[in-house]
Amino acid sequence: MTPRPLTRRDRLSDVYATPVGRDAIDKLLLQSGLPRPLLRALGPMRISTIERLTRRFTGPGLVDGVLSLVNSEPDRPTDTPAPASVPWWRDAVFYQVYPRSFADSDGDGIGDIRGIIDHLDHLADLGVDCVWLSPIFASPNEDMGYDISDYRAVMDEMGTLDDVDDLIRGCHERGMRIILDLVVNHTSDRHEWFERAVADPDGPYGSYYFLEPGDPARPPNNWTSFFSGPAWRWIPEARRWALHLFADGQVDLRWDTPAVRDEVADIVQWWLARGIDGFRLDVINYISKPEGLPDGNPFVGELMGFTGVEHYFYGPRLGEFLRGLRADGFTRRAAPASTVRRRLPDGSLGDPQTPDEVGVMVGETPGVGIELGRMLSGSDRGELDLVFNFDVLDTPGHTRWDDYDFDPDYLKDYYRRYLEGIGEGDWIAVFLDNHDNPRMLSKLAGGAESDPAVRTAVGRLLATVQLTMRGTPFLFQGQELAAVDQNFTRLDQLRDVESINRYEELRAAGKGPHDAWAEIIAGSRDHARVPMRWSPEGGFTSGTPWLEGSDDALGFSAAEQVLDDASVYSWHKKLIGLRRANPALTRGTLTWLRPGVKGYLAYIREADGEAFLVECNASPGPRRRPKVAGDWEPILGGPRAETMTPWESTVSRRIR
Repeated sequence: MTPRPLTRRDRLSDVYATPVGRDAIDKLLLQSGLPRPLLRALGPMRISTIERLTRRFTGPGLVDGVLSLVNSEPDRPTDTPAPASVPWWRDAVFYQVYPRSFADSDGDGIGDIRGIIDHLDHLADLGVDCVWLSPIFASPNEDMGYDISDYRAVMDEMGTLDDVDDLIRGCHERGMRIILDLVVNHTSDRHEWFERAVADPDGPYGSYYFLEPGDPARPPNNWTSFFSGPAWRWIPEARRWALHLFADGQVDLRWDTPAVRDEVADIVQWWLARGIDGFRLDVINYISKPEGLPDGNPFVGELMGFTGVEHYFYGPRLGEFLRGLRADGFTRRAAPASTVRRRLPDGSLGDPQTPDEVGVMVGETPGVGIELGRMLSGSDRGELDLVFNFDVLDTPGHTRWDDYDFDPDYLKDYYRRYLEGIGEGDWIAVFLDNHDNPRMLSKLAGGAESDPAVRTAVGRLLATVQLTMRGTPFLFQGQELAAVDQNFTRLDQLRDVESINRYEELRAAGKGPHDAWAEIIAGSRDHARVPMRWSPEGGFTSGTPWLEGSDDALGFSAAEQVLDDASVYSWHKKLIGLRRANPALTRGTLTWLRPGVKGYLAYIREADGEAFLVECNASPGPRRRPKVAGDWEPILGGPRAETMTPWESTVSRRIR
């Protein structure tokens, strides 16, 4: 039965009982840093009462917007059992490669496909099950490949389609699948579709984009771009406004147009036939925009930092579009050029597997919380397989642009709430680093990572949590080497368009150069994008790197770490091996231990009579180890002394 629409006569607790309402209120608490007990206190209040009490702060229209958004999604997540046939990706470890910064084979200072091929053994030896590449498609690189001008071509500096075919085969031969990053919320303004749309706005390609007529001095609405400024650009030759939620040259596709959906499905099929095993879908929850493109609420815009986001972070036809893409694009029509060899529990390789019927769909979903994540990726939904929930990356009241001390207890609180809020038919993506955020190791260590012992201990702890948590781990290149934030000191060292634009916007708003720089350097994406350290001297390129890194600490290059049994790399490799050999660490239950003990992050993973105890001292000081019932033998880390050393992590097996 469809729930009745909510009105002002309903209570805040009624709003919180809906998936949109719960995620929106949780996001409000997270962004503002307001305490969660406040929700219990306000829950019985009617919406009309809360509106009257807060209107002077929020301005008009907020309640209408919230009710409209809540009522737009009548469905609810369902508690379905785990799928009878467990998908391969539930047991897998993914590894994200940022190709521009991974390895340069030709000395031009830019990483390329051949460079990745040359280092596939590094990934296979680590134990990776699936390699994910950030965009390699043809692009003018206004946003480092996330502005695509041709989905069936490779950018010149990356290589050729033949190189990609060799890479696909090379991954499959080593027992690794491979997925690509597909950016289809928007294209580059140099894509043929947009060029045709500008040439004839009233023709068929004009409907591929949001090309809106109007006054050149007044954009169609008040939406703002994630990369600063308005989300609209006037196109003089077309006499139209073009919507771009990101950089000026990243123009949004109009998914309401059936031809756009057909084009995207054909692109996916084309790559699946070449042997690609699926895609990570960039900001895929933004693809559905409401009719009329209404103004964003100013209060929400100020709180979230982006005006208008409430209208498209979970748009009205999102589920429909994703179900169609899964059926028409990701469900194979033809046999692939190659398939992955089976990876056996002991790490050895078997024969090539039969093709996956459906390519894996991993969604980047900014702003989506636990409930809407279930709506998008539940096993009964037929939409996405996994979603990225970004709430793990910053503690309440903070964003990545804030310079603050990350509370390690938040990791425990986050995963407890997430896992307790989902059912057996749901699964989570477990990630701590990616190409869009500073390094979690530096956030947690808070500057103490300059001490090699601290850097190693924190790197091991993060690996332990990520690779033993219930869910699918996504490592980002360099995590296995304990990569840290970089010591940038000048704006001209940065290459990130978001950071550069934000700096200029802050300066224009009156911030001094010191304060503006402090904000930018706290959150710049370039921290994660510096080249991989293959050797103590660098080893990324024989030329000049496109982005210079500053890390020269001894012992933290790949060449050094691979040979060191006590290194963070070796710790990752051992953990991945344990996962593969022991289903308790992948599909097993997770029981939290002493969750109220500050600084103690511990749980038991159990399946088929086998159990593993994971214990972490998530603090920079020694702490007494709480007693745990049973007999446990450390197999990674240890011994299990009465006092845990700072940032210590151990994995123990229950003795039968």
